[in-house]
Amino acid sequence: MALLTDEKKEMISTLRRDILLREGFKTLSASTRPITGLKTLEAAFPNGIFPVGAIHEFLSFKPEQTAACGGFIAGLLSALMKQGGICVWISAIRKIFPPALKVFGVAPDRIVFIDLQRQKDVLWATEEALKCKGIAAVIAELGELTFMQSRRLQLAVENSKVTGFILRSNQHKLCTTASTARWQITPVSSELAEDMPGVGFPRWQVDLLKVRNGKPGSWQIEWSAGRFLLISENTVTITLPGQIRKVG
Repeated sequence: MALLTDEKKEMISTLRRDILLREGFKTLSASTRPITGLKTLEAAFPNGIFPVGAIHEFLSFKPEQTAACGGFIAGLLSALMKQGGICVWISAIRKIFPPALKVFGVAPDRIVFIDLQRQKDVLWATEEALKCKGIAAVIAELGELTFMQSRRLQLAVENSKVTGFILRSNQHKLCTTASTARWQITPVSSELAEDMPGVGFPRWQVDLLKVRNGKPGSWQIEWSAGRFLLISENTVTITLPGQIRKVG
């Protein structure tokens, strides 16, 4: 077998960097600002940074998972919206409580909520919103998403550089998609300060089930003092029964 020359190796390396850039995996630079508190988690992604201009899907099959996804995404939005812009939240049955977003540093009046009656209208509105370059992020609540539909959404963000978050609620129609990453967020018990009554800061079990060109893992994360805080790390590969954890 012929060995690759230095010129061919450099060409392959350049092509890989170009592909990662198109998929939202930017290289670290002086102007790149990681999401506060997620440095360890971001190491699971290529180039060590959370991918923007990409589609992230979240599996939320139970009401408590839907609430946990909403909180975790709100924390991400607080970072994505620091540079300005608005977000669009599209759903047929909205689950989020807008005033609660203030806990995560997100002003509800900077989010455009679109409530539609049919899932196919939600999908159409999501694709159109993802094409708008002035939007910081688009969140859509969908029952199901086929590979072809997800591919259309991914093509839209590759051009606009808008970040998309898709919440999928139908566990019986779970299939492979073109999304960059697949997440599952589950609430865990918070901890109270000694002798302090009430409810503690939100905590989640964050499972990165699939990530293109990266390494899946599992972490416990808390939101406190306006930032993510890593509680514990257990970098393990996640595999759901009967499925191969591979994107693309």
